[in-house]
Amino acid sequence: MEKIKVVLWGLGSMGSGMGRILAERKGIEIVGGIAGRAKKSGKDLGELFGLDRKLGVAATNDPEKALAGEVDIVLHGTSSFLTDVRDELETIVTKGINVISIAEEMAYPQAGDPDFADWLDKLARENGVAVLGTGINPGFVLDHLIVTLTGACASVDKIEASRVNDLSPFGPTVMKTQGVGTTVEEFNRGVEEGKIVGHIGFRESIRMIADRIGLKIDEIKETREPIVSETHRETEHVKVEPGMVAGCKHIARGYYNDEEVIVLEHPQQIHPGKEGTETGDYIKISGEPPVNMAIQPEIPGGTGTMAVAVNMIPQVLNSEPGLVTMADLPTPGVFKCDIRNLLRG
Repeated sequence: MEKIKVVLWGLGSMGSGMGRILAERKGIEIVGGIAGRAKKSGKDLGELFGLDRKLGVAATNDPEKALAGEVDIVLHGTSSFLTDVRDELETIVTKGINVISIAEEMAYPQAGDPDFADWLDKLARENGVAVLGTGINPGFVLDHLIVTLTGACASVDKIEASRVNDLSPFGPTVMKTQGVGTTVEEFNRGVEEGKIVGHIGFRESIRMIADRIGLKIDEIKETREPIVSETHRETEHVKVEPGMVAGCKHIARGYYNDEEVIVLEHPQQIHPGKEGTETGDYIKISGEPPVNMAIQPEIPGGTGTMAVAVNMIPQVLNSEPGLVTMADLPTPGVFKCDIRNLLRG
């Protein structure tokens, strides 16, 4: 069997990180990279990935060129939103190529746009390929991992989970979308105007959990509150003085008959340790038996997203055609063996 041929669409921090992981996996050949910025075109992917060697494959701004040869799967990471990735996914799928996207709204597109999900599922089936959206969150911690833990329960009444993380490593775009460095008034105005969004993917996670284990949800409500700093905090991209906003506490609640069934929290801030807050991932399942899980510190978001996407390649290539979700496929595991040993047929 020939090596699995992979193209990366999106060569930012996530795409380059996935490329570094792929370059070390056996049985995989990186055959293309699609860059959004013109200045990256023509550069060797090894250089763009930060490797100490060249891969002999140049980045391009032309998707048609990158996808023209034999390609088994595309790892896609260009945007968070369905409206931004629709045309890109259509280009990939209509060429008969499988795809894994790290767009947050792709984790469970049925939640935000059922018509889009139906269209993409039909398109994928017609072209004989599988399409998956995943990442660390949504895609793993606050949905897939929760569903997995319910496997030890005879019954489930309520789910509460939180992901407490440190925003300090992220760049200026993330700081703006989380409201870091604003006043409380600016934060509240930003939420009203849709400029401060908090976490993207709560609705996707809640719907994925509910649909997979059969919990009834008839309403989802979200709140975003400023995390006001009492100390000076600073990163490469932002300074926060006491009284300013250090992050966003985003909570989503899924209700059935006005009762909370699923509650997901994602408080994100820079340098949480400055005020004694430890990062971590926490899941509490009220049921028979109850389940309580804590991971400290948090699973790193960037590396975690890259790894989940790469580790899902065998599951996607073994999948039946169509739009699939993390709730549909086997739980991923890191593979150090030749990927070809994990494939059926």
